[in-house]
Amino acid sequence: MTRNGHLRDRVAVAILDAAAMLLARRGESVSMADVAAAAGVGRTTLYRHFPSRETLLDALSQEACAELIGKLADAGLDCVAVPEGVARVSRIAMGQAAKYQALMRIHGKPAVPDETARQLMAPLTALFVRGSADGTWRTDLGPDTLLDLYSALLQGALGQALHAKLGVEPAAAAVTSVFMHGAGTRRPASDDLVNSPSPTGS
Repeated sequence: MTRNGHLRDRVAVAILDAAAMLLARRGESVSMADVAAAAGVGRTTLYRHFPSRETLLDALSQEACAELIGKLADAGLDCVAVPEGVARVSRIAMGQAAKYQALMRIHGKPAVPDETARQLMAPLTALFVRGSADGTWRTDLGPDTLLDLYSALLQGALGQALHAKLGVEPAAAAVTSVFMHGAGTRRPASDDLVNSPSPTGS
């Protein structure tokens, strides 16, 4: 890539970072002029890279997905014990929410291409399969079901903005703790709710 190409990329990254920061702090009231000022560029430069607010938000959504994929890939999930892997995923998710949740509220969830979805899920699937193989998880539920339950718990915490209420680290620790206590193998046999009859006996 040429030097000018590097500079253009750096300007675009600065604009996207500024937009993410402002949206997280101020929400929908952020204007294109606000973004330009925060990024330290002129409005002409901003519009050269992102001709409209919609274009900017689309690019920021794509950046959020790419950033999440990169963080999961760099987290070393295959090199740590499964509980630590879950803790790392929780921290990454809460950190990303703190940065991008306002964007999702304003712009909606992006349409994720199949390949992007595969890249997002592959390290999580591998982590949960390993947890079943090494005895981390309870044996009455398969890794796919446990991953679905973890994802639902995480989405619920994100939907309640737990990262804003508690802070990123405490929120991640809470999600990890609640999930691990329910999914782990160290529990009394009487807690096997999956196979227990309903209160009505039906």
